[in-house]
Amino acid sequence: MQRISNLFNRQLAAATAAVIMMTLTAIGCGKPPVTLNRYLLEYPSPVSGSRPTLPDSIRVELFAAVQSLTTTAMIYRPKPYEASSYAYNRWQVSPSHLVTDYLLRDLRNSGLFQGVFGYQQSGGVSRFKLEGAVQEFAEVDAPDGWKAVLAISINLLDTNQEEITRRVIMQQNYCSEESMPDQTPLGLAGGMSRAMERISAQVIADVYQAASRAGR
Repeated sequence: MQRISNLFNRQLAAATAAVIMMTLTAIGCGKPPVTLNRYLLEYPSPVSGSRPTLPDSIRVELFAAVQSLTTTAMIYRPKPYEASSYAYNRWQVSPSHLVTDYLLRDLRNSGLFQGVFGYQQSGGVSRFKLEGAVQEFAEVDAPDGWKAVLAISINLLDTNQEEITRRVIMQQNYCSEESMPDQTPLGLAGGMSRAMERISAQVIADVYQAASRAGR
């Protein structure tokens, strides 16, 4: 009986030691959670000048994006035909949302239309509709330096036109390449902010002119 008790105690001790060892090993191998840095664009809305406000409203639809940009990854192109992304660094939202949201903000701040409605709003009657797609939104490592490259295409529709074939009153492509002082995620965010600032000013000016002509 004593032998059985001693054997049981040894087995219990061995099992306890194994549990303690596994726990210590798990603790020792544990790693702190990875911290993701998230980035937004930052720039002042373009100044519209003294142009009169149009009596019509415009709705900005959520832009589409090429398949390679349906992600929050901060993409860079180290060589032709190659693409990679910064580890532990992301855009706060996808490029299509970034471009749409900042263009929407800038149109509202311009005061050039009687009303500016976003894709999140179900109400509001607007004569004009702005659609678009993001074609490029990445860092390009070129021989002459690092550049933030932004390219978009837009369509402006006049919903007052009864014939569908006549509704598109403007189609335009835009591209901006801005130098990056540093080959870092922060440098990319800064360069992309300047690229968006430049393109936003061009888009707003062209959309205003096209809407002005259509309203005559």
